[in-house]
Amino acid sequence: MRGILTMALVVSGVTHAADNDYEEVRELSLDSRGIDTLSVDNGSGSIDIEGVANASEIAITATVVVPGGNEDKARKRIEDDLRLTLQHDSDTAVLVAYFEQGGWFNWKNNPSVSLEIRMPENMHLIVDDGSGSIEIGGVRGDIIVDDGSGSIQLSDVGGQVEIDDGSGSITAVRVGGDISVNDGSGSISIRGVTGSVTVDDGSGGISIRDVEQDLIIVDDGSGGLDFENIAGRVQTAR
Repeated sequence: MRGILTMALVVSGVTHAADNDYEEVRELSLDSRGIDTLSVDNGSGSIDIEGVANASEIAITATVVVPGGNEDKARKRIEDDLRLTLQHDSDTAVLVAYFEQGGWFNWKNNPSVSLEIRMPENMHLIVDDGSGSIEIGGVRGDIIVDDGSGSIQLSDVGGQVEIDDGSGSITAVRVGGDISVNDGSGSISIRGVTGSVTVDDGSGGISIRDVEQDLIIVDDGSGGLDFENIAGRVQTAR
């Protein structure tokens, strides 16, 4: 069964990224009762996610930016091509936020949707992101991130973490479970892990500290490898 979101729309012509960008801010919320997982599908734009203790809803602030000086065309592009929904599907909340490419798509003129998400801290999280930075903090459930490009930062997370990243730096601090990273390129820095750490890296430096269980480096590609204070076994590709 699907439940429909509550959404408020705030429209503004203010310009943040450039003087001629068109911007709209939209707010979405969904009662979290009966939901144990939030799934986020975002095309382009930053994502900031915070787990909140005792929260009773999932709250989203979406900032939609369309480059270019023509407000009428920007509004038309949003009306025709923006997919922005938050729905309850069984035990999962599904957030979709991206633009269909449409007829006048131009890579130099790509619109974006940046997301600020506040969710119950014990909920699991799945993020599928095309491009843009990702910050996640305070989420106690399991976390899966599949990212095309852009930096990833996690802090004070409590469950199992899986990251599959194309390019961009990865930083994880204070992880309460195991963390597994499959990275194409970009530096990796991991600190303070209660479980084990597994890394498969294409290129970029790797720095790992303070791991209470095992460290397994499947492949470190090119770039330096530095680790310290690993309580369990250490297995490297070298």
